[in-house]
Amino acid sequence: MERTTIPSTSLASAGYDRETLVLELEFRGGAIYRYRLVPSSVYRDLLAADSKGRFFSRFIRPNFASEFVAGGASA
Repeated sequence: MERTTIPSTSLASAGYDRETLVLELEFRGGAIYRYRLVPSSVYRDLLAADSKGRFFSRFIRPNFASEFVAGGASA
């Protein structure tokens, strides 16, 4: 999955697959997580959010199951 670099102190990049509804986030610590069944509107809103980290903590982490993919420290 191709990810886009995003301006954030906690997130390094984000990618989204519209066919499978999978959101993939890379954190500044190097960890990569996948979130399943994420509507495209959530990905769009994440990219538009003033604070990507706050948006993640409020709308993604508590609402979508995560799967550790690779990398460093956990989210």
